[in-house]
Amino acid sequence: MKQSIMHSIIALMILVPFTDVQAAEVEVKWSNSDKYSDMDAGEEHRKHFKERTFKSFEKHFAELAAALPEQQKLIVDITDVDLAGDVNFGGMKRVRVVKSIYFPRIDFSYQLLNADNTVVKGKEVSLKDMGFISHTSLRYRNETLSYEKEMLDDWFKQTFAENIIK
Repeated sequence: MKQSIMHSIIALMILVPFTDVQAAEVEVKWSNSDKYSDMDAGEEHRKHFKERTFKSFEKHFAELAAALPEQQKLIVDITDVDLAGDVNFGGMKRVRVVKSIYFPRIDFSYQLLNADNTVVKGKEVSLKDMGFISHTSLRYRNETLSYEKEMLDDWFKQTFAENIIK
């Protein structure tokens, strides 16, 4: 029994490296979310869909901010979202249909702050990816918001290239 526990501990130590993950803090705000262009849930309850979608975006921003120095803070205020696709009736159900004419769009402002709360950079941003179907990678193919995440990844890499920890 003791040997089995010891093997489990050793296996866990190998699988979970002892790294000290340092990441910038992230704060995501959702301004006037009831007026967003497209936050339609289709068949899912609107409130649950919205909560799940917001959590997914917040998690993604946190993953992106992991590349920024620990002492910095990224504040994002999302002012509009238009998800890829459009919700239509598919027989008896409302389903999201993704076509190239229904491209993803996100409007937000951001500020990157240093530890002393001085603004490193900030701007109002209006992202859209009109060619989202033809050039998306396979990275998020089995995840929700895959097109939006790809678009945010591209924006983040371009915007924070000089701030990213190598």
